[in-house]
Amino acid sequence: MKILYLETSSKNCSVAISDSEKLLCVAEEVSENYKQSESLHTFVEWALEGAEITIKEIDAVCLGKGPGSYTGLRIGAASAKGFCYGLKIPLIAVNSMESMIEPFLNKNYDYIITLVDARRMEVYTAVYDGNIGAEIRPTEAKILDENSFQEFKDKKVLFVGDGSAKTREITQLPNAQFNNEIYPSAQYLVRKTLEKIKKEDFEDIAYFEPFYLKDFHGVKKKKSED
Repeated sequence: MKILYLETSSKNCSVAISDSEKLLCVAEEVSENYKQSESLHTFVEWALEGAEITIKEIDAVCLGKGPGSYTGLRIGAASAKGFCYGLKIPLIAVNSMESMIEPFLNKNYDYIITLVDARRMEVYTAVYDGNIGAEIRPTEAKILDENSFQEFKDKKVLFVGDGSAKTREITQLPNAQFNNEIYPSAQYLVRKTLEKIKKEDFEDIAYFEPFYLKDFHGVKKKKSED
């Protein structure tokens, strides 16, 4: 079963293709300018070329559903829906946080805590078991202060994500490690996707919305004075 994976929730615009559990190709780039709108479909083309298949051979699409960049998530969702509608194939959605913990499971951490940078001292965060990856605390928006995550001070904890740097500055956790260079990546969506396919846990393409977690707040234009 050939699966196309799209992950656009962060600065990392990421595309991957697998044949069941075998990863065939990855195309991704981390950019401070959030290049999803200009790079996503190019990366899909590159991934297909690297996997030596055509888009018509794709059997399902998986989307990293967020939380993260509002614009990035909308671009990813629109593309995923378009592929699924056009090819008449199922859509699977996986919490983007799940892909951040995959490289670090079974590395002797009690917990892995994901931290996606939001505005000011806010992060999107979730807590996972460091061995099996089970969700211990669901994804939430959290405002950091000196008491944040103190309940883990006696545990071996790994904080991952671009919100790790400001977390490290404000918290004093002697047994914690921090990796702020980790972003959600399409290549690490494979395991959870196959689990969902086995359960036939598919999204309703017509009504699917990304996991924004918070409402979008745009900048209001000032009214011009007469």
